Amino acid sequence: MENVKTFKYVDYLWDEEKAASFGDDQVALFLYRSNILGADLRITNYGGGNTSCKTIEKDPLTNEEVEVMWVKGSGGDIGTLTRKGIAGLYTERLRNLKNVYGGLADEDRMVGLFDHCIFDLESKAPSIDTPLHGLLPFKHIDHLHPDALIAVAAAKNSEAITKEIWGDTMGWVPWQRPGFDLGLQLEKCLADNPGIRGIVLGSHGLFTWGETSYESYMNSLEVIEMASEYIAKKIEENGQVFGGQKVESLPADERKNKAAQIMPLLRGLASSENRMVGHFTDSDVVLEYINSNDLERLAPMGTSCPDHFLRTKIQPLVLTLDKNEDLSDSKAILEKLNPLFEQYRQEYKDYYETCKHPNSPAMRDPNPVIIIYPGVGMFSFSKDKQTTRVANEFYVNAINVMRGAEAISEYTSLPRQEAFDIEYWLLEEAKLQRMPKEKPLSRKVAIVTGAGGGIGQAIADKMLQEGAVVVYTDLNQEAVEAVTAKYNKDQAVSVPCDVTNEESIANAFKEAVLAFGGVDIIVHSAGLAISKSLEDTTTKDWELLENVLVKGQFLMAKSGTEIMKKQNLGGDIVNIASKNGLVAGPNNVAYGTAKAAQQHMTRLLAAELAPDKIRVNVVNPDGVIVGSKIWEGSWAEGRAKANGISVEELPAFYAKRNLLNEIILPEDIANGVFACVAILDKTTGNIINVDGGMANAFPR
Repeated sequence: MENVKTFKYVDYLWDEEKAASFGDDQVALFLYRSNILGADLRITNYGGGNTSCKTIEKDPLTNEEVEVMWVKGSGGDIGTLTRKGIAGLYTERLRNLKNVYGGLADEDRMVGLFDHCIFDLESKAPSIDTPLHGLLPFKHIDHLHPDALIAVAAAKNSEAITKEIWGDTMGWVPWQRPGFDLGLQLEKCLADNPGIRGIVLGSHGLFTWGETSYESYMNSLEVIEMASEYIAKKIEENGQVFGGQKVESLPADERKNKAAQIMPLLRGLASSENRMVGHFTDSDVVLEYINSNDLERLAPMGTSCPDHFLRTKIQPLVLTLDKNEDLSDSKAILEKLNPLFEQYRQEYKDYYETCKHPNSPAMRDPNPVIIIYPGVGMFSFSKDKQTTRVANEFYVNAINVMRGAEAISEYTSLPRQEAFDIEYWLLEEAKLQRMPKEKPLSRKVAIVTGAGGGIGQAIADKMLQEGAVVVYTDLNQEAVEAVTAKYNKDQAVSVPCDVTNEESIANAFKEAVLAFGGVDIIVHSAGLAISKSLEDTTTKDWELLENVLVKGQFLMAKSGTEIMKKQNLGGDIVNIASKNGLVAGPNNVAYGTAKAAQQHMTRLLAAELAPDKIRVNVVNPDGVIVGSKIWEGSWAEGRAKANGISVEELPAFYAKRNLLNEIILPEDIANGVFACVAILDKTTGNIINVDGGMANAFPR
């Protein structure tokens, strides 16, 4: 290449000034290299691949200089890798494990022996790929899963194609499950081919290296670029990919509408064993594949790279619905979808029963992770938004691999037994068992109105902290965007919503479905307060309160329960009312009446929706002055005037009048909502007062 810093198919991200700031700290440079490699999804996806470097350190036991290998630890991600995510091992001790290795049947035991090679006592648990780095002599090594390289690795005649692209400068080893023996195969490949710049792993990925972090980085990019150029040329020669187009995509807006209609149904079916969160994509790459003539042939073959199918399952579910199918009749659509899901589950069970070993872990959830709807797009469902988004991205990687391999020669996938042995590997099961316990609201989708500040924000934040993914809505778009800026899109999204407008509410739920697959928790917290006497209360005052508090609650419940019923997973509706709906007081006719209507509507809906396992409850705040938007305006002045005190005296005044003498905060209301949706799971039609104890507001 004339200019080594110019690449067409990968991003050159090395910043010389940034790199220079690390000085001679080789570990810092290795981490920097890892992060910029992981920033390009064409090079490796989240959690995929691993990197390493070797340094000379002083042995704390002998005071002698020893070589130490620093390598990405188990379960890490090179794009976000930090010092805490790596393992430091004595290189010589690791290599000496060759003396005790007992062959392929000994692989699992060898992983336990890695701990005996630890140099840095703060090390992350070493991964199964550790010997692949340790048995090679290079100071800096990158093991990556670039789409272009896996396309070469997964192509028929992969070894010959490797030689065609790189000549004698690249080695090649056939597919082998990661472990100590694969490390020995890499070592042998290098010994047989001295001077090579890297090794292609059949059906798996790429190993490249360098004497410095920069040299390793450049070597990786150059090798990937050469494979990408080769594939691009082949595609150009062929004139088409995936056998050409079979189905024409719907227009973008129609695809989004179809996705929003069908996602709750898919989510319900995919959640038959465990509730799932969804993701949707209709990118050009996806549409080219799912609309192609070759989809029916390629999709059942499954993915090739272990990093792919561990997250996507071995193959997707392809829907047989027409892209123009009328999705308005959920019952009729379910009659078409149910047999497809049942067949998929049975095929997965057959795969498990055919391939299992006596000591295999129990069969996992047999539902599909990836679901394809030709003409519309691709859906994924997993335990949380990040996991399902990453699964979706990995299947896009798999699409790119199939695209490249088909252009080169012919795509090949792993034999089912090999795939099973990876998916149900005891070491993989142990990794799953080490994962942290899920939070109480994990796998749940919450939507909260009035979340731009005050009580609504506190509720939405609480839902998120307890594991839910959350849609923050508010009339004030700027406010709600500011509130969600501290979270990433895998945790929360913001949607402007006018709760008095049916179309605006429908759009908010549509965005919730497209973002997360459906909805499980609806909290109507949007509100305002007007404190006036009867003679001073205008019709405009009355209608405003009725529209925001009562009509808004009605519209939220109406749109939300339609989605909940499609999912058939039950759900929770919590309405934020007020003590004023139970207690008569002065200057409160419009507000108190609206709050009472909210409370009774809750009881009515609780009775109606109980057969669908949708629980409807009320949380009644009172005197939430600190942090509440309602108290920022004339309401505070009105209540102060009604009680003969100043506005500044209100918090202390309200605290003194409740039985517990407590100041009530927005976070206290959020805790009440959390209790409704996570603890009181057999409660519906109830009113929970969060007011410090107001005897005249006791509901019973």
